Amino acid sequence: MGRAGWEIPRPCPDPLEVPLRVTFRHADDIWPSHPGLTAGALYVTGVPATADVGARVAVYTDRARARLATAGEGEFPEVVAWRRTFSRMGLKPTQYRCAAESLLRRLRKEGALPRIHPVVDLCNAVSVAYAVPVAALDADRVTGPLLEVRPARGDELYTPFGGGSEHPAPGEVTFVDSAGRAHARRWTHRQSGYSAVGPDTRRVLVVAEAQHEGGAEIMPELVKTLAEELAAHGADPVSSAVLGPSAPEFGFGD
Repeated sequence: MGRAGWEIPRPCPDPLEVPLRVTFRHADDIWPSHPGLTAGALYVTGVPATADVGARVAVYTDRARARLATAGEGEFPEVVAWRRTFSRMGLKPTQYRCAAESLLRRLRKEGALPRIHPVVDLCNAVSVAYAVPVAALDADRVTGPLLEVRPARGDELYTPFGGGSEHPAPGEVTFVDSAGRAHARRWTHRQSGYSAVGPDTRRVLVVAEAQHEGGAEIMPELVKTLAEELAAHGADPVSSAVLGPSAPEFGFGD
């Protein structure tokens, strides 16, 4: 999921408090409610904070620009599918956009994407190239043993990028860990500042989610593309998977 280029102060977690193994999954009731959903997950270690990814970012943003030259992002099937998903959740889709649409809109209006961190920059560039939301979470900021995409109860804690705290509305789909921390608002609309990738990040969980027809076909390619790009810039892609109702879980960590 795209985000603006700012950081908030955050202490490093105590290593004793960081779980060794976490299972990422979508809750059982998500799949029947969203039959078009396909997800990809990638776990990466040895994350470089200084890699020069500019040339590769340009390749993917050029792909997106070429597509934007023929149609607005709101006409892309990938975006239309997420707009319908947001509408079904009771959200106004032009007020709460999926992260891929927000990035495409910014690229169309400003001509470039924000530069934040090499991993985030590559994820954002691939996101606009495929028009699919891609989230990058600092894995050391996720409390296991479970990170689940599920409807919120309303007591989960979310940290915006500007600081402070919020609680997702009951029923709002979010990423929730075992400590009750919400790592997103409105599913693919906005990530949490708490688990944002930053200069001290060592391990990253990347999640891509598509809702459109054909998403299951492109997801393996998208995940492979991200793994290859991150490996080419000094990271170590440890494991990856394409998730669906028959294979809903992805384990990551040591």
